[in-house]
Amino acid sequence: MSVYLDHAATTPLFPEAAAAMTAELTRVGNASSLHASGRAARRVVEESRERIAGALGCRPGEVVFTSGGTESDNLAVKGLYWARHHDDPRRVRVLSTPVEHHAVLDALAWLGEVGAEVELVPVDAQGRLDLDAFAATLEADPGSVALASVMWANNEVGTVQPVGEALALARAHGVPLHTDAVQALGQLPLDFAASGVDALTVTSHKAGGPHGVGALLVRRELAPTPLLHGGGQERDVRSGTLDVPAIAGFAVATELAVARQEQLALSLERLATRLRDGVRRQVPDAVAHGDLVPGPDHRLPGSVHLSFPGCEGDSLLMLLDARGIECSTGSACDAGVPQPSHVMRAMGHDEATARSSLRFSLGHTSTEADVDAVLDAIGPAVERARRASLAMRPVAG
Repeated sequence: MSVYLDHAATTPLFPEAAAAMTAELTRVGNASSLHASGRAARRVVEESRERIAGALGCRPGEVVFTSGGTESDNLAVKGLYWARHHDDPRRVRVLSTPVEHHAVLDALAWLGEVGAEVELVPVDAQGRLDLDAFAATLEADPGSVALASVMWANNEVGTVQPVGEALALARAHGVPLHTDAVQALGQLPLDFAASGVDALTVTSHKAGGPHGVGALLVRRELAPTPLLHGGGQERDVRSGTLDVPAIAGFAVATELAVARQEQLALSLERLATRLRDGVRRQVPDAVAHGDLVPGPDHRLPGSVHLSFPGCEGDSLLMLLDARGIECSTGSACDAGVPQPSHVMRAMGHDEATARSSLRFSLGHTSTEADVDAVLDAIGPAVERARRASLAMRPVAG
């Protein structure tokens, strides 16, 4: 039996979300069709939109359905840049951080190849945005800034970003702010209207819903330039036939994740603290990363990120996997790519430290037994990984 501690990559489906999705799978109807079956499908979509809006503190018309977090991030970053640049060609700068998910960073890199000026504002040793540097970057030439994008919580080390403070700085200059809140949904309080941000990314499969569906919450006053053109669905921002069963499951999962968030956060904080402290007792030189202060302004409650000096993270991961313990060396989107974490490097760590890191991310199915399994396995696994690393080092002379 496996011990699943990679909830930041994807979390198990809620049974209620599976039931809602299953109920729609055998029903025919395109939500854009005008006949009875199409109207029934449209009703499911709009009721789901209202449920998601109610759970996330926004208006239904601000919920734009997408295929997931990557598409939502791309739509926000590229779409808002193009729209703002079109309105005022002087707006060529985009501000962000070097610890963003690759869905944002790679979209920014692409924009940089077609004329945008991308500026990644530094973070501190905990991975948190340097607000003074952000303010200085904005104030250098505010009229040239098209938008800013600052994630809500980091997917690797769990540090929560000062989104409210960044928003206040951006708003003072009329700059819209997007935030990738994929990791926050279900673990942190999340309210679109209360946050004040202009656009916010969420995805279903990180919150107990199905894969392949997500949303960009975007203020009605903003009109991102579409990435996809076709039928004009989703207020002509995101064309494409809507996945009615997935949207139904997404709505149920979002409601449950939000309703259970406070209780889950308490449970995850307790389990994560026990795991973090227990690993450091078993491996005294293991180093914990990210903000270690508990609370929704500091860290994701279920995130545990550790480096193990003298180990290769990939080797340690596979040794734990052989014991049935599933974790990661960072973002799932980087799986199999032999390069050190860009998040760790941005935080000031050297390549060896970045390569020796593991991420344990807990979620709604995590238990005390899962923590016990890691604590039983981690000491021998680190010892074996260190022996393997020593054996691979070149002999001097």
